[in-house]
Amino acid sequence: MRDAKPFHRCKALVEMARRNLAHVKAGTIDQAPSVERVPAHHYCDPQRARAERDRIFRRLPLVLGFSCELREAGAYKAIEAAGVPVLLVRGEDGAVRAFVNACSHRGAIVVEGAGCARRFSCPYHGWTYGADGRLLGIADRSHFGEIDAARLGLTALPCAERAGLVFAVLRPGAPLDLDGFLSGYGEVIEDLGLERCHLVGRQAIAGPNWKLAYDGYLDFYHLPILHRNSFGPRMPSQALYDAFGPHQRVSAPDRRLLRLEALPEEEWDLEALVGGVWTVFPHVSIADFQAGGKIYMVSQLFPGEGVGESLTIQSFLATTAPDDAGKAEIARTMQFLLQVVRDEDYATGLRIQRALEADPNRDVLFGRNEWGGQRFHRFVAALLQAEDSELPALFTAGVD
Repeated sequence: MRDAKPFHRCKALVEMARRNLAHVKAGTIDQAPSVERVPAHHYCDPQRARAERDRIFRRLPLVLGFSCELREAGAYKAIEAAGVPVLLVRGEDGAVRAFVNACSHRGAIVVEGAGCARRFSCPYHGWTYGADGRLLGIADRSHFGEIDAARLGLTALPCAERAGLVFAVLRPGAPLDLDGFLSGYGEVIEDLGLERCHLVGRQAIAGPNWKLAYDGYLDFYHLPILHRNSFGPRMPSQALYDAFGPHQRVSAPDRRLLRLEALPEEEWDLEALVGGVWTVFPHVSIADFQAGGKIYMVSQLFPGEGVGESLTIQSFLATTAPDDAGKAEIARTMQFLLQVVRDEDYATGLRIQRALEADPNRDVLFGRNEWGGQRFHRFVAALLQAEDSELPALFTAGVD
C-alpha cells in the first residue's frame, strides 16, 4: 500500500467550522425552505426497489472496503453488494482491483472471507487465478478442450481508492470518475485518517428498506427521544448539513469551537474540526466513538432481496492499534452499538416498514430541520431518471 498522506487540515474543514460558529452565535440551525413530502410507496414498491438497485447501487461507485484491511500485496476481501459477489485484491503493484467473484468456467464463487494469497483456486473445479485476475491454471487442461485462457480471467470491475476507502462500480466496463462523483468530498474526508486506521471488528445487522434505514443516519432529530434509554440524553437534536454533491456531513452546533476563534487557523485542532457523521452516498455512514481511544464505526448499507429488507455491515476502525485492554473496550462498544442500531433504530424502522406497507398512499414528512433527508431523497429520485451522461452535471449542480 502506498505511504499514508499527512494530515493537511483541508480548507473546507475550516470553512465548515466557521459556518458552525456562526450558527452557534446566532442560535440558529440549517433549515430547508419548506417541509418535504416523500410518498410512502417509495419505501415499499418492488418495481421502484429494482430500479434503485439497477440505477443507483449498480451504477454508482460504492464503498466496498478499506485501505487498512488490504495493506499487503495479495491481501483480499470477498463481499456481496446488492446481489453482486465481489473480490477485492491488492496487487504486487500496490493497486487495489475489484472483480466479479465468479469463476469464468461455471460461475462458482472463487473466494470467501478475507486473507492474503498470491493466487485463488475455485473450489468447484480447481481453476486458479492471480491477484490481477488472470486465469493461471485449468485443472486437467489436456482433457478440457481448446479455449483462449487469456480471455477467461475474472471479470474486472471499475475500482479506485480515496481517503482510505475502496470504491468499486458493480457494472463491468462502466466509467469511473471518482473525483467527479465525490465532488470535493474526497479531500475533506482524507483528514479523518481512515487510511492510517486498524480494522478491529465487524458485525452485520438486518434492517428495513435501505432508504428507511439510511434516513436515520441523516437525522439528529430522533436522537434524544428514540435513544433516551441508551445514549440519547447527551445527544443533540439539532443538525447542520454540509453537502458535497450527494454526500453530506451532519454535525451539531458546537460551542466548543468558540475557543478556536482567537487562534490562527493553522493552529486549529484537527480533532475539533472532524466531528459529526460523514455520509457517502448512497450507502455509507462514518461516525466516531471513544473506546479506549478513538474508533470509527463505518456502516455500509445494502438493499436486501425484498423491498422491505436491507443489510448493514458495521466495520470498526481504530486510529491506533489497541492493546488488550483497548480490545476489550472496543468489544464492549461494538456490542453496545449493535444493540442500539438493532434494537432501537432498526426495530423502529421495521415497524415503520409494516405501517407504510399497510398505508402506501400516505406521505412521509421531512421537516425544514431535516434537510439532509430531503436532499437524500431528491438525489434518489433524480438518479432514477438521469441518464449516464447526465450524472456528472447532477453531482456538480446538486438538487437544492
